[in-house]
Amino acid sequence: MKQEVGVVRRGHVLEITLDRPKVNAIGQETNRQLGAAFDTLRDDPELRVAILTAAGDRIFSAGWDLKEVERGDAKLDEWWEDEQAPGGFAGITERWDLNKPVIAAVNGLAIGGGLELAIACDLIIAAEHAEFALPELPLGIVPDAGAIQRVPRRIPYNVAMEMLLLGRRMPATEAAHHGLVNLVVPGSELIDKAREWADQLAESAPLALQTVKEVLRAIEGNTIEQSFQTMRTGDLPVYRQMLRSEDAEEGIRAFVERRNPVFKGR
Repeated sequence: MKQEVGVVRRGHVLEITLDRPKVNAIGQETNRQLGAAFDTLRDDPELRVAILTAAGDRIFSAGWDLKEVERGDAKLDEWWEDEQAPGGFAGITERWDLNKPVIAAVNGLAIGGGLELAIACDLIIAAEHAEFALPELPLGIVPDAGAIQRVPRRIPYNVAMEMLLLGRRMPATEAAHHGLVNLVVPGSELIDKAREWADQLAESAPLALQTVKEVLRAIEGNTIEQSFQTMRTGDLPVYRQMLRSEDAEEGIRAFVERRNPVFKGR
């Protein structure tokens, strides 16, 4: 079986590389391998954060492999029923049980499903030459694997409508201006910056790190008052465990003793 996704461990960091020439399109096998990689991140207690990037320096991902659809290897109607791995498209766009953060290092064009893959991550660092676009409408379809759901919540509504209706490409600097990406760096510095952020996250207390995503997911759409109630009465096992953890005691003790904490994830 051809390896379309590279997975490398670097301490507490999992580096996932989409590698499917020529345009890193995501077919069913790619989907399965990405899903397996995110399963590993979720289930391995030694892993605390992941970096998702792609091979080459021109295209992060051109999105869904439409040639598979044209050949009949994948269906368009109720396409989600074809997904062979949990987590939705690319193994992450509907992964509601992953509390560990993922940093997208976007090294080029992120088109259609490639954009949907990037914005399903928690932090996005883009190379200066990267561009983002949603060209589905002229194809008679819509970007329903995450873009139509997420983009209008990340950037101004009218700008989102330009992307969805007109399909115009958005340069990385403009994407950063609107808050679609966190940071833009020269392409030669992209992976080093992603590793710098990942290492910083990996040094955090694991349960506190995971609590951020668990709580944000639970309170999305709540009023402020409802958010407090959700945190006090909702089903938030990681948050409850964090409050009672050895790491929480260690973090406070280390602060008082003016030393670096030693976190163990419990």
